[in-house]
This record gives sequence, C-alpha cells and structure tokens, in this order.
Amino acid sequence: MSDTDRAAVLARARTYPYSFPRRSFAYLDGRTGAFDREMTKGRSPVLAFGSNQSPERLTQKFGHQADHLIPVERARLRDFDVVYSAHITSYGAVPAMLQVSEGASVELAITWLDDRQLEIMHQSEISAANYFYAALDGVALETESAALHRTAYAYVGTRGHLEHDAGGAIALAAVACQARRYRAMTTDQALELVRRRHAAHYEPDSFILEMVRDTGSRRSITEELADAAQPFAHPFRMLRSKDQNRPSPD
Repeated sequence: MSDTDRAAVLARARTYPYSFPRRSFAYLDGRTGAFDREMTKGRSPVLAFGSNQSPERLTQKFGHQADHLIPVERARLRDFDVVYSAHITSYGAVPAMLQVSEGASVELAITWLDDRQLEIMHQSEISAANYFYAALDGVALETESAALHRTAYAYVGTRGHLEHDAGGAIALAAVACQARRYRAMTTDQALELVRRRHAAHYEPDSFILEMVRDTGSRRSITEELADAAQPFAHPFRMLRSKDQNRPSPD
C-alpha cells in the first residue's frame, strides 16, 4: 500500500461520519442543491444519523449509478442520541447507532429514498448483519419545517452500543444534541478506546489498517465488543433483516 493510499484509509476511518450540511439539501450525483418538499412525494423517509447524512458517503453508495436525486431533510429526534455501535466497519471506523436518551434531543436527517435507492441502502446497511431496518413508533421526530412524525424508520444497530470506560453509551461528538447526557468522543478517540481494550499490541495506525485488511480480525474484535454492549432500548417493528436480504461481503 502506498503512503497516499495508507493515509486515505486512515482518514476514512478516523473522520467518520464526515462533513454534512446543517441544513436540508438535495443530493444529486455528488452535488448538493436546494431542498424542496415537493421532491419527497412518493418516497420513503429513512433516518440518517451517521455518515448517511454526508454527501461524501451518499456518493460512495450511489455514485456508481447516474441520476440519483435524494432529498435530505434536517430533523430533530427527542429522547434519543446518536452513539457509537459496538462494531467495526469494513473501512475501519466505529459507526453510529441510535440509542434512547431521555430528555435529549438529537439533530439528524431524513433521507427520502425512492424504491431503487431504498434497496441499495438496505444492501449497504443490512448485509453485514450489523443493522436491521425497523419502524420506531411513539417517537417525536420534528422536521426543519416543523412537521411532527410519531413513527420513524431507521437502521437499528444489532450489536448494541459501545460502552464508555465509566459506563454508558458514547455519543458522537460530530452530532449535535441538546441536553446530552452521554459522554461524547470523536471517532478517532473511539477507535483508540477499542484498540486499548482489545488490541493494545497494535500501534494506532496499524490497528486500523489491520481492521480494514483482515476480515477475521475485524469480526473477532466486533464479537468482543458486542459481548459487553447494551442493546437498543426502544420498542421497534422489524421490517427488514439480513435473513430477508441477499447476502453480501462484510
């Protein structure tokens, strides 16, 4: 691996969930434009609370096909926070999941997906068995236009949340949250926590590179993380899981 490639791999892992607009926008083939509520008609609203609210990540998932318009609407979800999941991705990051947090109000987005886009997103999120697609009833999801939804559709973490040394979930520092009660970290800090606990014989850069390079090592660390994790704490209706999806490499 060249020095340039190595630096790119490390940056992708450590800078998750990447930059994203703090306003509603329309994604179109790698570009962003103005959001228009008319664009959402006939589409499925899916919460984006980690990298899926980033144009960079949407390009990675949809850039292989042309003409993908995705309205992305800013919203706020009460009594939840965005925290680190107890698993490592194939690109070496500790990714996000939702978790209950009474009294908090977290900023996130709604990606409005057509049927073709929803299938692509399912393949991306569900195939490695780290998430399932579910409906969350009895929530308070308020959009930027002040519309209030009592049901939200989201990818729910199957592994549970990563535990802080002092106990409790670890919130994503990159995601804004009012009345946050969980301690927050950057992804770089979360990766270092995982390395220190489970792979201290690696140097920080080497740990990330090994997680990307070796599927077996990554899965082993993920299993260790999940053993000490706390599950998602809100009732849900399962809509799609790995067992209902076409298999895909981790």
